[in-house]
Amino acid sequence: MKKHKQYLQKMLASEDAQMQKLHDIVQDAIMEEQLLTSKLSDDEENPSFGDRLADKVADFGGSWAFIITFGSILLCWIILNSFILISKPFDPYPYILLNLLLSCVAAMQAPVIMMSQNRQEAKDRKRSENDYMINLKSELEIRNLHQKIDLSTEEQYKHLCEIQQQQIELMLDILKHVKNPSAAGKTDSSNKA
Repeated sequence: MKKHKQYLQKMLASEDAQMQKLHDIVQDAIMEEQLLTSKLSDDEENPSFGDRLADKVADFGGSWAFIITFGSILLCWIILNSFILISKPFDPYPYILLNLLLSCVAAMQAPVIMMSQNRQEAKDRKRSENDYMINLKSELEIRNLHQKIDLSTEEQYKHLCEIQQQQIELMLDILKHVKNPSAAGKTDSSNKA
């Protein structure tokens, strides 16, 4: 009986050790995840004044507010030079000054919008690199989990085989005791000594 008790205590100790290993692995994985997410949030840069201005110009230039405002200015320009200042318009028809201003606005607006698009493209590229890193980490974690499950299954199988062996030995002892109670008593008394 002492042998079986010692075996069970040994098995419980090994189970505790295995659970501690799994707990440590999970803790390490949690810490790695925190490191990865903090790295990704640190990668966000502080844009310069020019970058912020380019973003605002691009946001305004690609909005209905810009279209309505610009259309209103054009309409006011045409009405002012064609109907209100009929005797002395500052930009008579064919509105050469207006064409010059429109060309200047387009010449200045296009590079600013392109700068903003380049910044957005760089952000998207960085975001896709971060997504790739996270996907790669997930794939590695899945592989690790498969290995852990395989290891755990293997360990449990070994323990089950050992338990089964112990049960067979106990059954044989019981069988001997049932068949020959006097011989089993002598064996027990010799084990005690």
